[in-house]
Amino acid sequence: MKLSYRAYDRNGSMVSDAIDAESTTVATEILRRQGLFVSEIRESAAELTRAPGSARVRARRAGGRTRRLKDMSGFVRQLSILVSTGTPMVDAISSLEQQVPAGVWKNALADIRQRLEQGTSLSSALEHHPAYFDAVARSLIAAGESGGQLEAMLKRLSALTRQQTRTRAMVLGAMVYPTLLISVASVVLVTMLLFVLPRFEGLFENLGSPLPPTTKVLMDLSHLLRERWYAALGVAIALGVGLKMWLGSERGRETIALMMLRLPHFGKLVRSFCTARVLRVLGVLVEARVPLLDALRLTREAAGSRSYSMLLDRVENRVTKGESVSVALENTPLIDRNIVEAVRSGERSGALGPVLTSVADFLDEDNEVVLKSLSSVIEPLILIVLGVLIGFVAVSMFLPLFDLASATGGGAG
Repeated sequence: MKLSYRAYDRNGSMVSDAIDAESTTVATEILRRQGLFVSEIRESAAELTRAPGSARVRARRAGGRTRRLKDMSGFVRQLSILVSTGTPMVDAISSLEQQVPAGVWKNALADIRQRLEQGTSLSSALEHHPAYFDAVARSLIAAGESGGQLEAMLKRLSALTRQQTRTRAMVLGAMVYPTLLISVASVVLVTMLLFVLPRFEGLFENLGSPLPPTTKVLMDLSHLLRERWYAALGVAIALGVGLKMWLGSERGRETIALMMLRLPHFGKLVRSFCTARVLRVLGVLVEARVPLLDALRLTREAAGSRSYSMLLDRVENRVTKGESVSVALENTPLIDRNIVEAVRSGERSGALGPVLTSVADFLDEDNEVVLKSLSSVIEPLILIVLGVLIGFVAVSMFLPLFDLASATGGGAG
């Protein structure tokens, strides 16, 4: 297949071109023999649009990222167990394939098994399913195959994917309760405006006195929703679809990610999560004896944040010129000073991989505690805000009646 790449020559100059190769691993090795240090390599645009089974199409059919990560994590974990018992690779894949219900994932496993039966290596077979197996996973498996340590690499990849799954589940779990509260409150508010407030309308008209400003605003809003409900529904659907499309675009994702990184207090937590992910991936790759430049490139592809991808790109360029990783990480707000010092210590002791993994473990543990504390603070705040909104609507509905009672009491006196 045709692959587009960006690389640096021995003089540090950028080279952009295309190459025909069976896989990205083979292409990277060919370019390295030519004296080029690959910084980015992927299927060319023509290849992606020409093939109906291209990575982009398969990614859409494979479902959400969380679902794919969960499938891949379970696959790698079970495969490592089967390989450790001496089960042949084809038999192991076939056994896992039989346990999966019909669907895109089962078809992917069947395709991998067929390619293995034809004599293809596991890493090469996985390259045809990038929606499930990213460059990091394929590189770890390729390193295990070339070094005769496939079982150990599968265990490392299993630990990496399990931690990523756990982190994603933890973040999503923290969002469930606030989202549920906001949804229920929105339904309650709309119900009050559409069905409860109109019952008071006739009573308010019989009072013959001017309505309080808040009550008048709610009455006008109720009239608008009841008389122009189709327009309101259309606007809501259009906004929802537009927002979903914008968030699904590269520009939308980059904008949201940048906003989250810059938020006060919360941005620090987001940076900590991103840093932990980057350090863990880089640490696992370095421990697997993947060349440092390749490890930085793969980590950049798996960073999940444009800001961190740009940072790793700068680090890769500076390491290519002979600088150390710790020096390249200095003077950036994305990486704390104490983490830079830990990286420097790991480089001096020759244990960079274990140090990066240990720092990532520490950050993940700390992030879990912070996230739980933040959730325990946010939930009551949401309840208070929603209670104030619903109370505002209720008080606005009964305020004219209170005014009438006061006027009646004053007249009787």
